Amino acid sequence: MLILRIRKLLAVLFRPRLLSALLRTGVLAASEHRPVLARPWITIVDIGANRGQFTLAAIEWTSARVIAFEPLQEPARIFHRAVGRDDRVQLHVCAIGREAERRLMHVSKQDDSSSLLEIGAEQSRLFPGTEEIGTTAVVVGPLDAFVRKQEIGSPALLKLDVQGFEFEALLGCVNLFDAFQSIYCECSFTELYSGQKLAPDVVSLLAGHGFELTGIHNPIYDERGRNIQADFMFERSSVPKTAKIPSTIERTDDSEKAGQGKPSVR
Repeated sequence: MLILRIRKLLAVLFRPRLLSALLRTGVLAASEHRPVLARPWITIVDIGANRGQFTLAAIEWTSARVIAFEPLQEPARIFHRAVGRDDRVQLHVCAIGREAERRLMHVSKQDDSSSLLEIGAEQSRLFPGTEEIGTTAVVVGPLDAFVRKQEIGSPALLKLDVQGFEFEALLGCVNLFDAFQSIYCECSFTELYSGQKLAPDVVSLLAGHGFELTGIHNPIYDERGRNIQADFMFERSSVPKTAKIPSTIERTDDSEKAGQGKPSVR
């Protein structure tokens, strides 16, 4: 995790907007996602925006409009300070799910590990300092309750980092799937949050809707070398396909090891 943070710090040193956001708010742009942001996106929907880590990277390295979602009030407040006045960015203070409702958010000591699912023992063990410190009610709704299809210019990227709630959040986006060319989603290979769906479930769901797994980024491993989680890239294919579900990810020098708190990969 330390290596990742050093790389991210180096990436913002000569980027005035990103350096200013870091110095003013402590928010470090998620520069590890630059390979995904290298495309000429017109619209990016950032679900699980937290304090704006991914959005900051998006507005620095793309000219896209960003529609962001963060249900917790304090991270949302910091998001606004970090991003500043940018006409390309719109933040909705809510979560995405299948139904319009109010749900309890399990708040983590590190707020970017908070989830609509209960924080599991394995999450706390692998990422010390992410244990639950309380709950709060948040607004939840399907994506099309907040965004019209006409607002999503093409090509469009749907990004999700919602701490175990990915499957439910994706179901809340189904009605707008055809507006997106790509989906970029954090997926887990082990249960970190109670009842969460794992990577094979997400891959299968998206394959059934015509999205093919084409890349795996930023893998994290435990002390035994087991894959814990990674960011999965899905591309729209011409027709729905049978899922090709990865059973493992080869470890490389760029892979990260758990155990020093969850990195800010939003």
